[in-house]
Amino acid sequence: MTTPAAAALPYAEFDGRPATQDDLSQALFFNYGHFTAMQVREGRVRGLDLHLARLDAANRELFGLPLDGALVRRLIRHASKSAGMADASVRVHAYLPPGSTATTVMVTVREPGGMPPEPKALMSVPFARTAAHLKRPGEFGQTYYANLARRAGYDDALLTLPDGSVTEGAFTNIGFWDGTAITWPQAPALSGVTMGVLERELPGVGLESSRRTVTLDGLGAFRSAFLTNSLGMAPVARIDDTAFTVDAELMERLAAAYDGAPGEAV
Repeated sequence: MTTPAAAALPYAEFDGRPATQDDLSQALFFNYGHFTAMQVREGRVRGLDLHLARLDAANRELFGLPLDGALVRRLIRHASKSAGMADASVRVHAYLPPGSTATTVMVTVREPGGMPPEPKALMSVPFARTAAHLKRPGEFGQTYYANLARRAGYDDALLTLPDGSVTEGAFTNIGFWDGTAITWPQAPALSGVTMGVLERELPGVGLESSRRTVTLDGLGAFRSAFLTNSLGMAPVARIDDTAFTVDAELMERLAAAYDGAPGEAV
């Protein structure tokens, strides 16, 4: 396994203007906030409504303030145009600086990305994120365990509760396939946008899905598994010593469901 090359720094704007050193210092030293990450293609995003709902809900929970979706879209358009990228990886971060009464929105734009399609090996670890339903920066625990898993020869970590319940990947959601339907773990976890898009679109390709408890000692009930995040999807080859069938047909049906979702203009 090779170490990936360092990615180029993204283009960043704060509230619609190019980021200054002071802006970036503020984000670095006061990173209490939340964000969402998306892939933009030709100015359109699948599941944009879910991204905007996530931002608004998290902003209300953390700061007691709404975050207007029209404003967010305008800021994404402006940053993407300034960066000269109609296709891009975009992140929208929200902060409430000390003493401020208005949310500061940072938008970063970098080259488009995708999840490597090779089957993944996951190492289960005993860790659950605080307020797991929020997507936020500075997650030491999941980064720690992801790096620990990679040093042990795995591709990533799988987070679990003390009772052995599966929650999520370090930076992904996980789905399981028993040959009939998709199961998403019912546990404290981030409801990813790609997962949300699939939940809406799977019936259109003849697949049903539901959320229920999945435990490490019950993994043998499933034939296949896969990961999802803002970069895409990939099959799971094994979790610890439990091997899964890499089902090409299943991955094609998942891709068809996701690709069939309409993109919404930012």
